Amino acid sequence: MDVLVNIEQPLLEKKPALPQRTPKTPAQRTMRKAFKGTAHLAKLLPTGTVLIFQTLSPLFTHQGQCHTITSKATTAGLLTLCGISCFLLSFTDSFRDERGKVRYGVASFNGLWVMDASVRVPVDETEKYRLRFIDFFHAFMSILVFLAVALFDGSLVSCFFPKPSEEANELLKALPFGIGILCCVLFYAFPSQRHGIGFPLSRN
Repeated sequence: MDVLVNIEQPLLEKKPALPQRTPKTPAQRTMRKAFKGTAHLAKLLPTGTVLIFQTLSPLFTHQGQCHTITSKATTAGLLTLCGISCFLLSFTDSFRDERGKVRYGVASFNGLWVMDASVRVPVDETEKYRLRFIDFFHAFMSILVFLAVALFDGSLVSCFFPKPSEEANELLKALPFGIGILCCVLFYAFPSQRHGIGFPLSRN
């Protein structure tokens, strides 16, 4: 007795056609570039450093009171240490090893000094991790952006400027915005390719 086996090939599903991109108006392109440039500011600040500052600032300033010289000195020390951290972390970078694991290191004139000594950067990629003048430029901008974030902190401003004059009050309000816009323009013109400790990583 013969058994007939009916083997049916599945029908090939037609893939839906991708929708065509609608052309953007000049205003939409300008807004897109503006938002993209603003998003680049996140690359200028290590998130961990900013988080530590925003957490410890109310404690060190006693909610902006700063009754003693010690509280002002410790607050100034916190501000200085966080600024130095932003500067130094700007020289860190990362790469993915053969297993796809992210490895961190410090940029030098000879390449990337990897913190895990058992892993090496591929020889053909050493050149792109070398320390350059643009890294010092980005480190300086990182300090400026951190200063703008610090000036937005009410506790810090109340600690060092308890009773500011009208002119000083206007300057304290306008200065962070001016620093942010300036750094946004400069960073959009000279973007950073580094993805160091505390900075957002790329997909690759």
